[in-house]
Amino acid sequence: MNTFVIGDIQGCCDQLRQLLQLIDKEDPQARVLFAGDLVNRGPKSLETLRLVKHMGARASTVLGNHDLHLLAVANGIRPAHRSDTLDDILQAPDREELLDWLRHRPLAIVEQGHLLIHAGLFPQWTAAQTLSLASEVQDILRGPDWLDFLRQMYGNTPDRWSDDLQGVERWRCVINALTRMRFCSFDGVMDFISKDGAHGAPEGFLPWFDVAGRKSSDTTVVFGHWSTLGLLLRPDLISLDTGCVWGGKLTAVSLKNRSVIQVDCPQQQRP
Repeated sequence: MNTFVIGDIQGCCDQLRQLLQLIDKEDPQARVLFAGDLVNRGPKSLETLRLVKHMGARASTVLGNHDLHLLAVANGIRPAHRSDTLDDILQAPDREELLDWLRHRPLAIVEQGHLLIHAGLFPQWTAAQTLSLASEVQDILRGPDWLDFLRQMYGNTPDRWSDDLQGVERWRCVINALTRMRFCSFDGVMDFISKDGAHGAPEGFLPWFDVAGRKSSDTTVVFGHWSTLGLLLRPDLISLDTGCVWGGKLTAVSLKNRSVIQVDCPQQQRP
């Protein structure tokens, strides 16, 4: 069975429907995986959530930073941003069902030898360790104390990984890497400021996937989150965020043969 991975949708549901139709023409039985950020900044976040949820076992998604932001806003933990487009979800009659479904999504998925995450990995992490750490945070988000964790989830410290980290600091560090990371230093310090492309790394930093000795390099990592990086296909890497909400494209890549399917997207937000 073929599996397609799709980059950040961010509420651009019309383009998602077009892309799924093209996938169905190529393989109507194909599984579909999403790299997170299903919602926000595009015009139809509610429709997007409902569509992906309705796909049932055919589809899986990891959580992105915008998905987590929705959970925080919906529960009064974070204020809405000026560019947010989440009101349709917050006012929907099925909002609690959708939000509960969303918080039970994983932070990392392994499929056909590929590791799917939203953003980045510390160079010290193997693929197996990534799955284990993601599972720790998933268990909290799915558990009875998830709102307590969500209240403490935000913050930029600690900005580097240590196996000795415990409790909230450990889980915050994990979730920041998996949903926010773009650049890090040679010794694994995250940068939270720059959103430039790979060649715009701050001094002393580089794209997380180019750190020498990265322990996950023996596994092909699939991710989104980085629209200024765009589509990148390497033996050890698939980058999927092609800026749908910014007027770019929505992209799907086959895990079986690396074929690429794209649809053009109207600009919903200005960078």
